[in-house]
Amino acid sequence: MARKQPKNPTTPIILMILGSVIILGVVIWQTIKVLGPEIPAAQTNPVPTTEFPFPEVARISLQDAKAAYDDGSAVFVDVRDPEYYSAGHVSGALNIPYSTVRSRMAELDKNQWIITYCT
Repeated sequence: MARKQPKNPTTPIILMILGSVIILGVVIWQTIKVLGPEIPAAQTNPVPTTEFPFPEVARISLQDAKAAYDDGSAVFVDVRDPEYYSAGHVSGALNIPYSTVRSRMAELDKNQWIITYCT
């Protein structure tokens, strides 16, 4: 029995190209889904702003914090989780994670200048 030839000899080629495009599209889609979107440069290098969350919280300048550190007039409290604290912190700083600050307030001298930081 003889095989029938397709009426249009380009049909198999078109189907192969179409199949390849679909497969390539799925691979690209899955790769983007796994790797996630690229973070825009504006988010990786934020521009300093004068707007802060919690405006009722007093802030000090880096220079004032350094002066307090140098003369020992303040206690520094790192409010990050222990794994971040152990990766690097201000020498002599206490580690009181933010989630435990309320329950551990008694550990701090209320008459001492307390400077908290998280970065």
